[in-house]
Amino acid sequence: MHTGKLEIVEITDITEECADVFTVMYRDRTKASPGQFIMVWAPGVNEVPMSLSFIGDEKGFTFRVLGKTTTALSRLGKGDRIGVRGVFGNSFRPVGSRILFIGGGTGVASIISAADLFSPGRRAVAAIGAKNRDGIFFAGRMKQAGADVLISTDDGSQGEKGFVTAVARRVLEREDFDTIIACGPELMLRRVAELASEFRTPAQISTERFMKCGIGICDACSLNGALVCRDGPVFDGEFLLGCDDFGRYRLSPCGARVPI
Repeated sequence: MHTGKLEIVEITDITEECADVFTVMYRDRTKASPGQFIMVWAPGVNEVPMSLSFIGDEKGFTFRVLGKTTTALSRLGKGDRIGVRGVFGNSFRPVGSRILFIGGGTGVASIISAADLFSPGRRAVAAIGAKNRDGIFFAGRMKQAGADVLISTDDGSQGEKGFVTAVARRVLEREDFDTIIACGPELMLRRVAELASEFRTPAQISTERFMKCGIGICDACSLNGALVCRDGPVFDGEFLLGCDDFGRYRLSPCGARVPI
């Protein structure tokens, strides 16, 4: 449901998933699909976009503490109130019987509900990457969904040492998939799109841009003319490879085109 109306909701739970990564839960019967996002207002601070990591009647969003708004959200507790707008954007689609999930950093939060919904009854592999073991979360939930989980960390403190895209490459070399579903840092996602093209596997990639309105008015989230909030956040890999800015430039809060 696309609406700009702000709804005040009560936090039903807040959990620290790993170091500086929190999940906030709240009740909302608005229908949502995997990959969609909401705008979250922290009272007295600001409004920020958040991907939904839980999409049932009790919804949740998962975030890393990076600035004033996320710091304020992390300090709230059960019974506190926040504002939410949405649900916004398009969603991931279940395609075929073999799905490779690729998540980097907090990007795992954007694909976990797709893993929950699409993995049962299908061949599912999830490659999860983080800088170190303290940044790994939702691996257990991926396994519960039925996915084979492969973990990598930049420093080798858990799983394989190296980038998650190296793990994904080896998976694609030994096994065919009908689709790739991915989210993470944009440099990682460009590499995922390149891998998908190389192995001729369609990819659904959730992108992130600076968002002010969430409803396609402000143009702050423009990606080569496409609006991430209205036309995305999920784009096909081939489309993204045709975007000059993808993995290279983004718009700053003041609208300047800056390197990623």
